[in-house]
Amino acid sequence: MSNAVTGSFTAVGEAQEPHAVGLRRAVGIWGSFSWGYADVGADVYVALGLVVAAAQGLAPMAFALTGMIYMFIGLAYTELAAAYPVAGGGHYYTLRGLGDLLGFTAGWALLLDFTIDVSLFALASAGYINFFFPFLNGRVTLPIFGPIQLWLMIEAIVLVVFLIVLNLRGIRESSTLNSLTSAVDMFNESVIIVVGFLFAFSPNLLFAQFQTQAPDTYHFFYGASIAIISFVGLESISQAAEETLRPASIVPRTSLALIFTVLIYALSFSTLGLGMVLDPSKPSWQVISENVGDPVAVLAHHIPFLGFIAGPFTALLAATLVYASANTGVMGYSRITWSMSKFRLLPGWFKEVHAEYRTPYRTILVFSGVALLQIILASLSGQAYDTLGNMYAFGAVTGYILVLISLIRLRMTDPYTPRPYKVPGNFHIMHKGERVEIPIMAFVGLAGNVFIWVLVVLTHSIGRIAGPLWLLIGWGIFFYFRRRENLPLLHSIPRHWESEQMHVLNEAQEYEYLAQYREALKRRDQRLGVARDGADASEGQQKEQTSASDETKGIKH
Repeated sequence: MSNAVTGSFTAVGEAQEPHAVGLRRAVGIWGSFSWGYADVGADVYVALGLVVAAAQGLAPMAFALTGMIYMFIGLAYTELAAAYPVAGGGHYYTLRGLGDLLGFTAGWALLLDFTIDVSLFALASAGYINFFFPFLNGRVTLPIFGPIQLWLMIEAIVLVVFLIVLNLRGIRESSTLNSLTSAVDMFNESVIIVVGFLFAFSPNLLFAQFQTQAPDTYHFFYGASIAIISFVGLESISQAAEETLRPASIVPRTSLALIFTVLIYALSFSTLGLGMVLDPSKPSWQVISENVGDPVAVLAHHIPFLGFIAGPFTALLAATLVYASANTGVMGYSRITWSMSKFRLLPGWFKEVHAEYRTPYRTILVFSGVALLQIILASLSGQAYDTLGNMYAFGAVTGYILVLISLIRLRMTDPYTPRPYKVPGNFHIMHKGERVEIPIMAFVGLAGNVFIWVLVVLTHSIGRIAGPLWLLIGWGIFFYFRRRENLPLLHSIPRHWESEQMHVLNEAQEYEYLAQYREALKRRDQRLGVARDGADASEGQQKEQTSASDETKGIKH
């Protein structure tokens, strides 16, 4: 994942309005797309080798199966990010739709992904660097643990430490650099795909691998569940929404473009890889699986006419893009923990900022420490990439399931918020006197994600242990904090979401949708016989209460 834009957490000062806590909106349409692409677009560089190693000759089918489910998730995030353009992502949507405990659960599950994002993508960046230094991929035999890629582990640790230093000091790459990197990468991937299909692709070879190199059922479904890595990063769409100008119009366009772009690339690379002769003595999938650390670079290296330059260039570009993706994990710590602390789901200790650098140093150190531990433990397992990918899917799918349920519930409990984009395929029901639309695709996506979650539990021996253990640790922190602060354990803190939504739309300069929202609330109040003046007074009082409880120091990146 990559932090493609600039932005800063804003302190609540004496001269500010009660709700003036947020991120600076400075991202246009290309910035929004490149934020998401640098995030999700980097994932195929890591996932390709892992999925092909498991699904073998049926790898394109594994990508297609997961890609269909990914589309439903992407459409849900598109609707929610456009309707509620704030940072916090899946945790915020779940908080609004399902309450505090499940909102925390979604956020904590996605925090697991942020830590694995750092560890896995730091390893992947080191792997692509080692395209130029293949001897560093060699294994060293250690007592008890056996042969491990020691030098690769050390490289990844150094890369993460460098990210920690950068983020502690508040240094981040510019939006222009990330936008340029995304543009160059899209051009490079497109050239590889077009030239590869024109001059190196053999349909007969592809179909032969379908027929003769198919894995058993277990490994196919394992590969399909690993393929979710190609599409993890949808959180970036929502995280960027609070920093996007006019998100109601920009977010749907960039999100939909991103969904289909990434899906096309994932399917194209897996299909092209199996339809090329990479080594006459081996099936193509086996060659890719033997180069799990830099699969796209190996593929590019075998492209006719361009391979001598495409391979090294792709390796260099991939190392940069994947490393930038790891940096988003570190940035994700501050965004999601800040939001969770703001809504009193996590202790305020996590959002304390450094006196000099004004960065959330505690969050950065704690969760980067988790990422470093993951690198070491995964490397000692002898299969670092596979071990981390094994855990990655659990957190993502758990969060996605809660987000899809929240989408359905928010359609029922909050039919008044304007939705610039709606998941297609709806039917109408009456709920508490209101005519609401229920998204059929959300139910289909929910069923698909539950299916993937079951696959993860059944086929991921590490994920089914480490994932639930991570949730148990989080729930322990949540219940301890809430009991200490005399807050409800299983119930939600009363919040005035209408006031929150008015502030969000006003701050985003979505005045047309703000007017629609107020008109919808007015019609509801007239139907219920509620005096609007009283409601407005309640909103003002709630703003003061929210300001007092949410006041925090500024965070700068």
